[in-house]
Amino acid sequence: MRIAAALLARGNPKEPVPFQEILPLKLKPRVSGKGDKTSEVCCIYEMSVMLSCFKDNEFNQSLCSKEIEAFKKCYTNNLETKKAKKEKEAKCMLTPGEKSLSHKQINLLLRKFPNIK
Repeated sequence: MRIAAALLARGNPKEPVPFQEILPLKLKPRVSGKGDKTSEVCCIYEMSVMLSCFKDNEFNQSLCSKEIEAFKKCYTNNLETKKAKKEKEAKCMLTPGEKSLSHKQINLLLRKFPNIK
């Protein structure tokens, strides 16, 4: 209640605050690739199912073969998708309608369509 009263006591400013341009309003000619490196964790569910099976069966792997195979399948699928993504980024191909672009693809677009001065 006090915060709302304090905000209402100020009221609206009579004149809007003028915009002061400190740096030029244009994009840089390239972006860095620092933000692309994410620690993506895969197959957590399959791993937890496998470990709970180990715990229930006193770490006897022969009784948990189905869970082990599911975990291996998930891991190999994840490796294949990572490899395909890495190959696609190495070619620097632009795919229409793609929602997330790598830094190389963004730099390619910035080279094709530079800032107008």
